[in-house]
Amino acid sequence: MEVVKNIKNVVVLTKLHNTVFEKVDSLNPSKNIVALKKAANILKNNGLVAFPTETVYGLGANALKEDAVKKIYIAKGRPSDNPLIVHIADKNDIYPLVDSVPKNALILMDKFWPGALTIILKKSSIIPITTSGGLDTVAIRMPNNKIALSLIKECGFPLAAPSANTSTKPSPTLATHVYKDLNGKIDMIIDGGSCAFGIESTVVEVFYDNINILRPGSITKEMLETVITNVTIDKAITDTNLNLLPKSPGMKYKHYAPLGDVFIVDGEINNIVHYILKSLKNDKENNIKSIVIASSETINNYSSFNTLNIGSRQNLNLIAKNLFNTLRECDNLNIDKIYIESFLEQGVGLAVMNRLKKAASYKIINV
Repeated sequence: MEVVKNIKNVVVLTKLHNTVFEKVDSLNPSKNIVALKKAANILKNNGLVAFPTETVYGLGANALKEDAVKKIYIAKGRPSDNPLIVHIADKNDIYPLVDSVPKNALILMDKFWPGALTIILKKSSIIPITTSGGLDTVAIRMPNNKIALSLIKECGFPLAAPSANTSTKPSPTLATHVYKDLNGKIDMIIDGGSCAFGIESTVVEVFYDNINILRPGSITKEMLETVITNVTIDKAITDTNLNLLPKSPGMKYKHYAPLGDVFIVDGEINNIVHYILKSLKNDKENNIKSIVIASSETINNYSSFNTLNIGSRQNLNLIAKNLFNTLRECDNLNIDKIYIESFLEQGVGLAVMNRLKKAASYKIINV
């Protein structure tokens, strides 16, 4: 079957087909070298392969080939002015991709690579404008995942890889999430198990005397401050003005949203519980299928209603890991309305709340 897609007034013809699904050992990918070579061959022929990283599953294509990168936008339904992150397998691989590597970038690379940190730098001429979303900069990271690193090395070129989901939907942390969204739209999915962190990488832009966080992630402001004194947070993260567009890949448009309406309830925890209980009761009386995403500490308060336990408030890393899978579970349950308790916006909590605010389109109820 053939389908015509239109991206920025450019008509592209794409063939839908069955997606190959391969399991690869996350601790020792060389056990499945045949599958990795198959994936690399697909990528060498401008195909698309979804693969695990420590953050979320990525949808990979040859970052240096415009025709390959265009397929990512088509498969995801992603706006073509939304830049992609380029993934490399060795720190030295960055040099052909950028004009220069400032001192602060080197410091960050030495401390946090491989890892969940993306650095934005001025791109070199070999990065297609399609990869950079029309910008003169490129976002680059070296993932800390053996499958991802093995695949990139097997290819011999960097991979452009946004999250492997349909655009606007919660990012995938399991191969089954990718299959549900993209089966028939991409060539191959590598199943490497659950992602370690569960939220996308921290994205920073680097200046002479400071770095600016464009997207929060598991590499927190506090962690960055251990090596760079002056760390700022972009206003697009903290400002609820929807017209203030962020500059980071994957943050420009509505994102992370399940099918049901998401409402964040913020305030003192007893007030939060009281408000959500009242809302759940009202929804039930009006035949609205609603649910609460609650912490381990409060989940028992909602025992008469639909609930999902996202984890303990004392472990924000676990809440981050569970976040997207929990939002996707709401779709599996055909939920119309989703209430979620707010979390402390410190450390990883800043990234958690950033994703939740996007998922809720900034519908925040203060109680």
